[in-house]
Amino acid sequence: MADDKDKKAAKDTKKPAAKKEAKAKKAAAKKPAKKAEAKKPAAKKESKKAEAKKEAKGKKEAKAAAKGKEKTGARKTKGKKEAKKAPAKPAVPPVVKASARYVRIAPRKARLIADQVRGMHIESARALLQFSPRGAAHPIHKLINSAAANAENNHDLIGDEMRVASITVDEGPTLRRFRPRAMGRATPINKRTSHIRVALTPVED
Repeated sequence: MADDKDKKAAKDTKKPAAKKEAKAKKAAAKKPAKKAEAKKPAAKKESKKAEAKKEAKGKKEAKAAAKGKEKTGARKTKGKKEAKKAPAKPAVPPVVKASARYVRIAPRKARLIADQVRGMHIESARALLQFSPRGAAHPIHKLINSAAANAENNHDLIGDEMRVASITVDEGPTLRRFRPRAMGRATPINKRTSHIRVALTPVED
């Protein structure tokens, strides 16, 4: 009888220990599940935040694109208005030039003729130069004829319908010579040269 009692007591002591171990295992199994469940809502929250950020960025980009289109449209309309307002520029008449360098005449004498011819119609200038008694009239006459020929051959203009827009006479190099004088002396002679430039333009109707 005593042995049976001891066995029962041992069984009773073993049962609570086994129950405790089973409870501990169940609790351990439940804890990771709870942790996983706790992690899932956090991940969902993060994904929602990322989606909200993406939507906000998309809206901002759309607004910026719309503003850019409005600005470009405004610029285009402004450019069109300015183009409409700007008056058409008048066509600049062509200028035909000719020059004669190292002409053997003093620039002071040549300027007297140049001042008479400046601004005249080519026909009246030719008539004046043809009957002028001054020595500079001949080279200036030749130069004006040369400029008229340039207008006909190079610019397809009518040479007889031109005007002397400008004529300038610049001083060229001086040739220095000497003349013998009395008592073995010598006096200098300065032979001056000129650079003459002419510009012709068509006569405006």
